[in-house]
Amino acid sequence: MKKNIFIINFLLLLALIAFDIAYIITDTLVTKSIASAFFVIIGIMNLSFAIKTKAKLKFPILMLIGLVFAMLGDIILEIHFISGAILFAIGHVFFFISYCAIAKFKYIDLLYGAMIFIPSMLFIVLVPIFDFGGILMEIVCVVYDLIISMMVGKAISNLIREKNILNIIILIGSVMFFLSDLMLLLNVFASLPVVGTVCLVLYYPAEFLLAFSIYLSSCREQSLDTAS
Repeated sequence: MKKNIFIINFLLLLALIAFDIAYIITDTLVTKSIASAFFVIIGIMNLSFAIKTKAKLKFPILMLIGLVFAMLGDIILEIHFISGAILFAIGHVFFFISYCAIAKFKYIDLLYGAMIFIPSMLFIVLVPIFDFGGILMEIVCVVYDLIISMMVGKAISNLIREKNILNIIILIGSVMFFLSDLMLLLNVFASLPVVGTVCLVLYYPAEFLLAFSIYLSSCREQSLDTAS
């Protein structure tokens, strides 16, 4: 069963990449919505695997909720930017909490997050290439930066505490998510060329890795049970 789920994950990844490319080419809300739906479908499938293998469900459920909010944010962003950003931010909060289900929260988690937030916030506020069109949008971007930085910081902290494939995949997915959002910022508020495409190249694989982490967490529990 584990092998079959892995193969299905791989096939769904190919489908996700296909719709990612289709969205890059067509730039339509339909292709974007389908691509976003795929990483939620992957998350649901992997949650089903966790349930069938009787794995602990706290991390898988929290991760799936985060993926759902990311999907909603991805879609709504095209209609109303601030509403989409809020949905994404809620998703990152759930990602952060899901990471706490893997390794209990410690204050040093915030330190790692601050190490990411401070330089990225200074970049947003001080670099003159951005045109936010008003203080409200700039505040939204800074607050969003704070939330996603804390999420990435927690992923870094988890890997430092315990080096395993689950934490590696989560960190890679989190960093790719952060970088994709940086590219989105440069695309929307600095109108730089190419960065919009780079954003999409990073974003959907990042979401896949986070959805795939649900499968890895269940496999890890099986391995620990077997070892004990």
